[in-house]
Amino acid sequence: MSVFKRILPARNDSPDGARPMFHPELLVHGAMLSDVGLVRDHNEDVVAYTIPRPEDSRAIRGMIALVADGMGGHAAGEVASALAAETIVEVFYRTAGSVQQALAAAFAAANQAIRAYSADDPGCRGMGTTCTAFSVCRGGVILAHIGDSRGYLLRNGTLHRLSRDHSLVARMCDDGLLSAEEAAVHPDRNVIVKALGTEARCQPDIWPEPCPLRAGDALVLCSDGLSDLVDDGTIAAIVSAQAPAEACAALCNAALAAGGHDNVSVGVFAVTAPPANVSDDVTRPVRTTRPVRIAMSKPSTARGGES
Repeated sequence: MSVFKRILPARNDSPDGARPMFHPELLVHGAMLSDVGLVRDHNEDVVAYTIPRPEDSRAIRGMIALVADGMGGHAAGEVASALAAETIVEVFYRTAGSVQQALAAAFAAANQAIRAYSADDPGCRGMGTTCTAFSVCRGGVILAHIGDSRGYLLRNGTLHRLSRDHSLVARMCDDGLLSAEEAAVHPDRNVIVKALGTEARCQPDIWPEPCPLRAGDALVLCSDGLSDLVDDGTIAAIVSAQAPAEACAALCNAALAAGGHDNVSVGVFAVTAPPANVSDDVTRPVRTTRPVRIAMSKPSTARGGES
């Protein structure tokens, strides 16, 4: 069973019991933040999101948010993650077809862009990046993922991981060679087996159908600089208690307090019901906000945004 099916309620929300109910009028607002951490001298993470205004032609596609964690050493990692973020957002909104088709095309284009850049620049040979993205449209979320950055859903105080790590230790756990506790401290825990830019053809996980959202849910994206250092219970407590921008800052601070040995990136998006004065027959896929933001922090600084 796929990850997202496990978080669906045991009983359907729809009156006829046929399928879970989607609520297209739900609104989404959030923030993202990236910090260089306490050890590294540059940031290879990139966070980006866009929530189109209702009058924007892209609103029919919904919102997209992503985190990308580059690798390759020197400046190559940050080049790969920036290329991925820019390409995925652009291609996602100009690709016809379903959300899943748009995400697949966007990830494939990013993979090609990274490989073309590295072929032209010897200093960037071998670079790549993780990428975890979600799109919210018509009251449902669809995840696209490659690597070991993570996506979560917070529902009723419980944090559900939506993504599955494409890592060596995850494979070893699947094969019964490691326990979760052993994987958390394994010397190869940061070795990933899938990424954008490392193979001619990328194979991201893309959900075949959306997971219905509810008012009160929150979606979280993060790089392993957060998930390696801050446990799920702490993430849930912080996101439950604070608004998205404050939650992002608190989560980054928690990772820094735990050592901050890697770049730390996080996004928190709250799902809310429309205002009471909005007619029930008005469909508003996402909340008004500014266009795409890509945040890359420099040493001793952190940047992000809220909408």
